[in-house]
Amino acid sequence: MTLGTKIAWDDTVLPFQLDASDIRGRVARLDGVLDNVLAQHDYPPEIEALVAEMALLTALIGQSIKLRWKLSLQVRGDGPARIIATDYYAPTDDGEPAQIRAYASFDETRIEGGEEPFSLIGKGYFAILIHQGEDMQPYQGITPIAGGSLTACAQTYFAQSEQLPTRFTLVHGRSQSPGDEESWRAGGIMLQHMPAASPFAKDGPSGEDGLLDAADVLNDEEGENWNRVNVLLDTVDALELIGPSVTPTDLLVRLFHEEQPRVFDPQQVRFGCTCSEDRVRQSLSIYSAKDIAHMTKDDGTVTADCQFCGTHYSFDPKTLGFEADKGA
Repeated sequence: MTLGTKIAWDDTVLPFQLDASDIRGRVARLDGVLDNVLAQHDYPPEIEALVAEMALLTALIGQSIKLRWKLSLQVRGDGPARIIATDYYAPTDDGEPAQIRAYASFDETRIEGGEEPFSLIGKGYFAILIHQGEDMQPYQGITPIAGGSLTACAQTYFAQSEQLPTRFTLVHGRSQSPGDEESWRAGGIMLQHMPAASPFAKDGPSGEDGLLDAADVLNDEEGENWNRVNVLLDTVDALELIGPSVTPTDLLVRLFHEEQPRVFDPQQVRFGCTCSEDRVRQSLSIYSAKDIAHMTKDDGTVTADCQFCGTHYSFDPKTLGFEADKGA
């Protein structure tokens, strides 16, 4: 596809509400953000696709939760794609952008090329962690890997753990305009039924592996609204989500004009990593002097690389480790 370079709504998340159907949602674009996230590592295309999907989900979910600090998504599996991890840092001040970072751990020797990306995860779990501050216990919710995509895992998580019917439609991929370098374009829409005073549950779960589905936690009237809006979302075109011609507000009017869409202030998003020498030193302080000795390289240093941004750190081993801290 041939698309323009930077456009006004790149790297934004636009919250909205459908007043006629009691449904809220988000429209997200991650373009430069995704370029920066994926430029930190040399991933195979299949791993890039998984990281791109997770980053989009993270932007949509993170903006929908009233965070004071950080939201993390993690996928762990027994396949070649062992870990996919993302972090969303809420803005510290009004008007400031949110920050996203992501990384993947994988066994390249087990990737032949051409596989369906989701199949590389194998069996495992999808987790959402909400961190509310340094001194507060984080919330964690887990659901099994199922449904054929990371998007399906996220939808199952909300139905199973939160009893909130949730739908994601995501598009991502590389594009290049004549004379420009190849870059990432990614866009998505999240729909979520507003929480009921007391969640409704039908006779039993209808999702894969005995898990709840959106339809299982809606009464008849809510189900009609939910089905109608989802049918409308099914008409969205990929270029409407990632192309330069349709603004997010125009897209909402085209899709949901009879549902009375109401938009709120958009949230800017950028790539950002919180690693620092002090943070890495703190993480190494749990090790004993014996452990640090095993980590010390031939040149007499202990090194560490940030998994998210690749920043390289080098330390004098005498300044590291639990025992060294005790003697300081």
